[in-house]
Amino acid sequence: MPSITFTQPDGTAQRLEVEQGTTLMRAAVSNGIDGIVGECGGQAMCATCHVYIRPEYADALPELGADEDEMLDCTAAERTERSRLGCQISTGASLPEIIVDIPAGQV
Repeated sequence: MPSITFTQPDGTAQRLEVEQGTTLMRAAVSNGIDGIVGECGGQAMCATCHVYIRPEYADALPELGADEDEMLDCTAAERTERSRLGCQISTGASLPEIIVDIPAGQV
């Protein structure tokens, strides 16, 4: 079963086991992870599921799409080369585990 570890700005971490195909945003919202809002429900239209991907997982991710790229310009926290929207990243065969850092603010 795939796993997602969400690390808060204070360093505390919560690891979730999720069904294959679950997005980071859906896993966070369904499990009450602080700092992930998901206002648009996963449509890449709000940037409230912004996360920082750990570098060791970057190669397993899909390419950044145009909509996601545009929304990342609207994040409340600083956009970096590690910034992605959690609604656009799903667990699966190429991503059986991932650790992400949650920004200090989403809205």
